[in-house]
Amino acid sequence: MKHLEGVTRPQQYRALTLSTLAFTTCFAVWTIFSIIGIKIKQDLGLNETQFGILVATPILTGSISRLFLGIWTEQFGGRRVFSLLMLITAACVFLLSFVESYAMFLVAALGVGLAGGSFIVGIAYTSYWFEKEKQGTALGIFGAGNAGAAVTNFAAPFLLLALGWEQTAVVYAIVLAVVAVGFWVFSKEDPLTRSRRGGGGKATSAREQLEPLRYLQVWRFALYYFFVFGAFVALASYLPRYYVGAYDVSIAVAGSLAALYTLPASVFRALGGWMSDRYGARAIMYLTFIASLVCLFLLAYPETSYVVQGKEGEIAFTLAMPLWGVVVLTVLLGFFMSLGKAAVFKHIPVYYPENVGSVGGLVGMIGGLGGFFLPILFGAVLDLTGIWTSSYMVLFVLVAVSLIWMHGAIRRMERARVPELGEERYRYLPEIQGPAARYAGRQASQAGASDPTPPHSSSRNAEA
Repeated sequence: MKHLEGVTRPQQYRALTLSTLAFTTCFAVWTIFSIIGIKIKQDLGLNETQFGILVATPILTGSISRLFLGIWTEQFGGRRVFSLLMLITAACVFLLSFVESYAMFLVAALGVGLAGGSFIVGIAYTSYWFEKEKQGTALGIFGAGNAGAAVTNFAAPFLLLALGWEQTAVVYAIVLAVVAVGFWVFSKEDPLTRSRRGGGGKATSAREQLEPLRYLQVWRFALYYFFVFGAFVALASYLPRYYVGAYDVSIAVAGSLAALYTLPASVFRALGGWMSDRYGARAIMYLTFIASLVCLFLLAYPETSYVVQGKEGEIAFTLAMPLWGVVVLTVLLGFFMSLGKAAVFKHIPVYYPENVGSVGGLVGMIGGLGGFFLPILFGAVLDLTGIWTSSYMVLFVLVAVSLIWMHGAIRRMERARVPELGEERYRYLPEIQGPAARYAGRQASQAGASDPTPPHSSSRNAEA
């Protein structure tokens, strides 16, 4: 990676620190409606579906914007795009304090949602500072900025009680503007953008950046991220309302309990990056999906009353998940989601090193759309069934579909790479091209094959 020549470790760590701080602040802003939305719901008399739409609207903007923000980052550099994005979002958050009607809240929420687009800007900016073998860990640390949701769940309820939701929005706007200025002042342009400008080269055109999107594999990665990130955002926004409604706790308590979910779902992303570097992203995805299925099955089981006919009469009892049980299971769910988020984005610089912005933008966009559609679906299903645990039922189905598709794609890829293996599975489930090809070569030589290693594009299609 020639553009990294002359880049020092302190420069890399500085870029990583600044981008992580900026992303954490943006994520805190992005999820602000999870707290102030509860007060707005009470003031406007909204039903569950309307509340779900309000909470999800910023997620829509933050998701869709990731695609074109990823392209702009490739063309203009992450330093410029990141700083300008934060300033524009800060202005939108400030204007939120003047809104009064539900329709205008939805319009304002679209502007606030731009904060969510910061993710793909930071992913591209950060990845260009590090070597491939260290990108998983670096991006995992950057992705820990999801902890901004925990910051909002901890801090916003107290600001809301002390200042009201209008002044809470003003405080958030000021903090974001300060971080934007600080990022511009103290950060430097990433090495790849700098080398392009210094050498007179041109950035990859938008059409060339979008070319990899024709691969089904990219869309499969997007489905994974729809759960590990989209469902994370959806639950981060929905859990405070869930705790208030299902367990009749205060907003402050609900926010703190929700933060217990969002914190591990964020900070352990760095661990997920390291584990993906160490054990392979595919193995981490299996761990994530299987563990999530178990957690969601237990969470989805609704409160149920039974009557058993005993020899001396009827015996009645009820099965219900206590509050502490929900908290423990959501913490575990958040932990495995954090591992999965890092594992998904570990794949992208490996398979698409020249298209991190566009491919990551699409994956991030689809994942973020999960954060938009799922809260609305949670509210609609709750209105329809009246069962509080119905949201977990929805997520259980989503994880099951993702796991089945992933496993089927991996089996097809294995058979396409080395047909001689038949139904025998690869022992180490390799997903990185170099190690995979070497391992396939060893296995094929034992089976009597002469040249089993397919070209890069063929293996990509096979895996998809």
